Amino acid sequence: MAYTKAPAEFDYNSTRNKLILTEYGRNVQNMVKYICNLDSKEERNRYAQVVIDLMGFLNPHLRDVADFKHKLWDHLHIISDYKIDVDSPYPKPTPESIHIKPQPLNYPNQRIRAKHYGKTIELMIERAKAIEEPERKRHMVQSIANFMKMAYVQWNKDSVSDEIILADLASMSRGELKLDDNINLNKVEYRTNPVNNQNARGKSNNQNNRGRSNNNGGGGQRNNNQNNRNRNNGGGRKF
Repeated sequence: MAYTKAPAEFDYNSTRNKLILTEYGRNVQNMVKYICNLDSKEERNRYAQVVIDLMGFLNPHLRDVADFKHKLWDHLHIISDYKIDVDSPYPKPTPESIHIKPQPLNYPNQRIRAKHYGKTIELMIERAKAIEEPERKRHMVQSIANFMKMAYVQWNKDSVSDEIILADLASMSRGELKLDDNINLNKVEYRTNPVNNQNARGKSNNQNNRGRSNNNGGGGQRNNNQNNRNRNNGGGRKF
């Protein structure tokens, strides 16, 4: 079958103007274009109000938005490519105010000496180095060491010795923060996922329920066997 070119009177979406706000459809956009070409401003105002009511009817969810009328008038100006000349009850928007370019966010390019401890440990160490009271400083350093041990366990599930934590503390503080070698840090254990614990408990309960069900089923089977033997032995009713 030979290919024939479509007649020129056929209208396709690919040949039409681009929809500016697709949620209102092409008919609303054609109406707004028609209003822009009217000579009388009084007619433009009257027709614009009708189109505003139609836009609100097509998108009823906008009624839940605060000051939805203002949003509809802004959409009317956007659909007309900011060319419609009507008396709007709200200030006319500009392309610059609608398409605001956000300010770029600065990514924290901070170097972390020990990533398994995190940047917070470094800040805590610098804060502890500025403390002058010896007793308060000692408690602060011990708290930092306990936190370091907890963070280390999150990366390594195996047990970690206190000597490693104390050595890392001295290295990260450049020798300014130290603790006694015989100090015993808080015991930190790796915690398993609570979801896995719940699943394990659920499996255990299901096994127990199956066990009880099997026991009850076995007892019922024994009772049925006993009744059958009684009937075979003439235990039935005699006439």
